[in-house]
Amino acid sequence: MERVNITQDLVHRQIRERGARSFQRRYHVTDPFIRRLGLEAELQGHSGCVNCLEWNEKGDLLASGSDDQHMILWDPFHHKKLLSMHTGHTANIFSVKFLPHSNGRILITGAADAKVHVHDVTARETLHVFSDHTNRVKRIATAPLWPNTFWSAGEDGLIRQYDLRESGTHSEVLIDLTEYCGQLVEAKCVSVSPRDNNCMAVGASGPFVRLYDIRMIHSHRKSMLQNPQSGVHTFCDRQKPIPDGAAQYYVAGHLPVKHPDNNNRLRVLVATYVTFSPDGTELLANMGGEQVYLFDLTFKQRPCTFLLPKSHHTSGEVQNGKTASTNGIHLHSNGFRLSDSKTLVGPVLELPPHLELVKQRANEAFAHQLWSQAIELYSQAAQSAPSCAMLYGNRAAAYMKRKWDGDHYDALRDCLQALVLNPAHLKAHFRLARCLFELRYVSEALECLDDFKVKFPEQAQSSACDALERDIRLALFSKADAQDDKKGSAVRLRSAGRKDSLSEDELLLRERSYDYKHRYCGHCNTTTDIKEATFLGSNAQYIVSGSDDGSFFIWEKDTSALVRVIQGDESIVNCLQPHPSYCFLATSGIDPVVRLWSPRPESEGPDRRVVQDMEGACQANQRRMNADPLEVMLLNMGYRITGLSGGTGGGAGGSDDEDTSEGQVQCRPS
Repeated sequence: MERVNITQDLVHRQIRERGARSFQRRYHVTDPFIRRLGLEAELQGHSGCVNCLEWNEKGDLLASGSDDQHMILWDPFHHKKLLSMHTGHTANIFSVKFLPHSNGRILITGAADAKVHVHDVTARETLHVFSDHTNRVKRIATAPLWPNTFWSAGEDGLIRQYDLRESGTHSEVLIDLTEYCGQLVEAKCVSVSPRDNNCMAVGASGPFVRLYDIRMIHSHRKSMLQNPQSGVHTFCDRQKPIPDGAAQYYVAGHLPVKHPDNNNRLRVLVATYVTFSPDGTELLANMGGEQVYLFDLTFKQRPCTFLLPKSHHTSGEVQNGKTASTNGIHLHSNGFRLSDSKTLVGPVLELPPHLELVKQRANEAFAHQLWSQAIELYSQAAQSAPSCAMLYGNRAAAYMKRKWDGDHYDALRDCLQALVLNPAHLKAHFRLARCLFELRYVSEALECLDDFKVKFPEQAQSSACDALERDIRLALFSKADAQDDKKGSAVRLRSAGRKDSLSEDELLLRERSYDYKHRYCGHCNTTTDIKEATFLGSNAQYIVSGSDDGSFFIWEKDTSALVRVIQGDESIVNCLQPHPSYCFLATSGIDPVVRLWSPRPESEGPDRRVVQDMEGACQANQRRMNADPLEVMLLNMGYRITGLSGGTGGGAGGSDDEDTSEGQVQCRPS
């Protein structure tokens, strides 16, 4: 009888522990915890910038790597340094990863010396040194189901695969981006889905995020080894570097056209970090030189700008977006076509009283030029009333007034959604033409404006229409000569064999890219190319990213609302790694310390590191991102720079509608 009771007690205890762990996994990050997140400890030990952080599977160990070429193993709960080990690298360490199922014993490091090292931290020795990369190694990736395999992303454009069961110190090339992107491409980050370990995301130079099926790549390599008729015995076949169906690209629809301008301004677009949501259905990318983007891997939509009529694209734009349509403005993935809309009377959706109140608050914020507040309130209302065209049209107006990076594209998406819900939405149609112009789709803007005049003849002679048409025709005139010079440039690039030439397969993959679901704004990422953005919470309820202003930013994932800004470094926050099962966050950056953050007791009062003026911080970061290098240097020195692009005032292109109520467009001269 005693043995039975003991057994029952053990069973009941295990059930309680499993229930507690399940509760902990589901509720370890909540909004009250996020609101009370504050500094718990600073871990001292490095003598250089801390470039990478990694928790082990249990969460009882934290590893860090630094410019000082040392790896440190921490006990995060007692704030103790357990081990400091020189890794054998001769340059800055950029990535550190625990090998899965090694009980925290095997650690992998990648560094600027182009080497990958495998360490036994218990024995304090380096087991393997891989020297296959020819440029800096930026990221290491592992997969839970493959405990002997890992991958590295290097600035030589290669993704390499390692199998510790094989003898020797040699790796194989899994993906060679240079074969279809040219010799100038650099791989910056790599990540494997926690749910499907055959799904790999790669971030590299340029605005595109790449998703690969590892199984198909391996099968392709195997078939090529067995069929040497082509004379090529590696994966990287010039004629077909990627097997059909093995790759899918994702991109924010406005970025491909913007890419050349950013390069010319020394503000390069590059994916600095990619990571999957815990359930593997979403992919998050921190786009260096721009914003943070969330891609939905299950519900996919084409970028609106990729569905523009091909006849209106410049040769550079055709490289990145393709359409089969040549008649009318055909921009929406649902097949909505402006020229198909015959009716001039659209549905008017009455909002319930509580949402009408939210809309009125948003209108008041708009009237006081509080664009971000207005956007957040319109978004809040639209989430509860997704069929209300008025909310999308008003939010588009707020985006166009704010004019942060990517705002005009979000406004374009909102205008299209408003027109899908209500084809007679006058303001959304006019704003759509303005958005197209601001996004440099000048011919499409003129066609959209002409269509607007036909549908709304009473507005055809308005000052707003006249001003926009003048802007469009001036832009068309100034671009006429340059347009002729650009024709066929893509062909000339490839035929000349330039180092940045793109293969036909690469162009096709870019044309088939999918758009983002959410965009997160406020941080700045133009100074470093190791900045991270990741999910926070077991259900990925929040997004967190570092910033060049020394802060880290926390957003609600589903609403994109900014909920917290915390000063995490004296200069720049690069790394953020949430604990696997607690509301516990590790950060690092330029300072030679690791900082730990957790919910602080309410009795402690306000945390001095919490940034109270979040809107001001966001505006300063937008100015910082659009400043030239000298202005950025002055900003970092504490000088106030005024007159930079992207402030809070001014009209959206000079002739947009100030009134957010439904009705006639109240146009005014620019």
